[in-house]
Amino acid sequence: MMKRLKYELKYKLGKIRFIKALFSPFKPFSLKFYSGKIAIGVPYFYPRKWVKSKEKPGYQSAVSKKIGFNSCGLGWKTKWEETDYRFEWSPILSFVFFKWQIAIIVSAEYQDNYWTSWLYYEYNTDKTKSNKERIEQCIKCFPQKYTIYYPDGREEGVIDYYELILKRKYRKLL
Repeated sequence: MMKRLKYELKYKLGKIRFIKALFSPFKPFSLKFYSGKIAIGVPYFYPRKWVKSKEKPGYQSAVSKKIGFNSCGLGWKTKWEETDYRFEWSPILSFVFFKWQIAIIVSAEYQDNYWTSWLYYEYNTDKTKSNKERIEQCIKCFPQKYTIYYPDGREEGVIDYYELILKRKYRKLL
């Protein structure tokens, strides 16, 4: 029983780990609100619950929620190696009441680069070092510089997303 409670607590706290980004060298994320007919997935499907299947004993089937809450944490994965992070979806909290939905969506400007950089900062930098040293490591080992091209193939310029996602005092490190 106690082991199960520890597991559930660890799982629930893991879903809100992204809040640590507010206290990091990255700009704070914002919240977007939606209210209206059910239209926002959590993360892929509309809010639903699992019930015992009537057709297949021992199985469960998904049913749309009539009333209730759904949430999901930051969605990400590693692709080819441990440090190759990929952003999948933003954290969301959703409340459904019959065919209506209220959703709170965590949003950051330049989301892909913001969250992948923050994940590298969180999981792959030495937490015994200062924030400045950790960001220097991010810039060196996990660069966010990309070359922008015109549709005809000419080079337009280079963009460094760290300039756009870091707080002002940490941008001096670039």
